[in-house]
Amino acid sequence: MKVTPIDAYKTYISLKNHFTQTNYDFLKYNGKVKASEKSFYKRKDRFWFEKLSRQKDDDEIISFFVANFSLSDNPDKLWIGELIKSGNDNFLKWQKKIQSLSYNFKEEIESIFLDKEFDSFFALKNRSHPKILKLYLSKEISLETLIILDSILGYKKSFDRNIDDPIWNSVSMKMEKYSPFLNIDIVKYKNMLKKVVLNK
Repeated sequence: MKVTPIDAYKTYISLKNHFTQTNYDFLKYNGKVKASEKSFYKRKDRFWFEKLSRQKDDDEIISFFVANFSLSDNPDKLWIGELIKSGNDNFLKWQKKIQSLSYNFKEEIESIFLDKEFDSFFALKNRSHPKILKLYLSKEISLETLIILDSILGYKKSFDRNIDDPIWNSVSMKMEKYSPFLNIDIVKYKNMLKKVVLNK
């Protein structure tokens, strides 16, 4: 189902709020934002939303914005014009990543956990970044793997309590905001993790 330009605009605003504001939840509020049609047609950038509405249907447009906001280091600074120009590349990469989620997870956990002390990756020492966070920051593991591991182990709450650090705060918020859009079969991923950790 095709969306109207103003619907594309509202989805953009609501998902941008979701990824940048602690008190806004796209799913809880069903993407609702205060935006009138009158104000929309006064915007100089409305052309981009008109273009996007011709390119994407209802489901695709949500995934398009989720892909781009989750991949961005500064989602609050993502301008719609940039998204239309280069966002499709990110969208295609994200789609491939989601389609290969279990494969990528297996590859990443095998590369980091085999022959290594598992608990040490989540240990908090002298207020330094835990190993698992360092691996994410150095792009050795993906945000998706970080979220799946938290779904299994629940380490994020402990990190939130014990790490007072802007870098972790940013990663923690991104995990929290992005995770509802991932379809994670916890039993499946838990079994994959057990096989890797117990068979090392």
